[in-house]
Amino acid sequence: MGYLDGKVAVVTGSGRGIARGIALLMAEEGAKVVVNDYGVNVDGTEPRSEIAEEVVAEIRSKGGTAVASADSVADWDGSRRIIETAVKNFGKIDILCNVAGILRDRMVFNMSEEEWDAVIATHLKGNMFCTRHAAPYMVKQRWGRILNFSSGSGYGSSGQANYAAGKEGITGFTYAVGRELGPFGITVNVINPGGTTRMTQSVPTQAREIRAARGIVPGGGGGAAAARPAAAAAPQQRQAPAEGAPTPGDPNNNAPIIVWLCTEAGGAVNGQRIGSSGWQVTFTDPRRVIRSISKPGRWTVDDLIRLVPASLTQGIPNVAPPVEPQAAPAAQAARS
Repeated sequence: MGYLDGKVAVVTGSGRGIARGIALLMAEEGAKVVVNDYGVNVDGTEPRSEIAEEVVAEIRSKGGTAVASADSVADWDGSRRIIETAVKNFGKIDILCNVAGILRDRMVFNMSEEEWDAVIATHLKGNMFCTRHAAPYMVKQRWGRILNFSSGSGYGSSGQANYAAGKEGITGFTYAVGRELGPFGITVNVINPGGTTRMTQSVPTQAREIRAARGIVPGGGGGAAAARPAAAAAPQQRQAPAEGAPTPGDPNNNAPIIVWLCTEAGGAVNGQRIGSSGWQVTFTDPRRVIRSISKPGRWTVDDLIRLVPASLTQGIPNVAPPVEPQAAPAAQAARS
């Protein structure tokens, strides 16, 4: 018997990458799976249905049960059809993994409204829409597992203001909905996954090099921020893994903790932020105060000028201090 025997799962964005590994392992553990993938490029363009169908064929070839869905999570009716695909084919929905996402990497001073809206719609609307349509079924049966996917990019990753905003929005959404649905036996948790995927590899090396030269460095970790220029890493002597052996960057490393959270035992965890990058599984506290000052009355600006540097900000670095602009190559050549 599998750990998810009798359960029905919807996994969005599961045609590739992290979500594909989750769908495969859920099927292996006995769940009936709706493999949803709009089939788009990393930037959300050129949808095609065969991406989801290929994963369904793989699950069935291994003896599992799955059906495909090619609807967009960012569309209200499309997201409803995704959930209805589970109910119409398998009679219910027990598990929802909101993994689908896109990336439009662009510095904020170059970003267009469309680049902002497309990313926010896929991440924030996609999570809300699918959760909204699945929740009534789960409330009625008083059992459910919802896993939303955020990213270390939310801690600050250059060129990804839209992506970071969407992912941190998902985290806040999870904390709120976990409180709303918990009394009905439904857990809602947020995952910070990691792994080498087409999304992490999609930011051009030239863009990273230009940003690094200007003192703009990546932040956070995991998700679309995981890819770094090779030169930025400290040189290490490591034995190459055997061919076919798992590596820390394998996106399939995320699947086991996701499956565990969907078991009966995982029902004890609700409203939490969980990291699953590499060989680690981590739990992160919600935002909390790290330092504070107080007085019996309103602060004055003079007070704050005097006390903040000594009491609050001492030892806390500026994550991106100003840098002197570099001269253009032609100007540098003229001076030399």
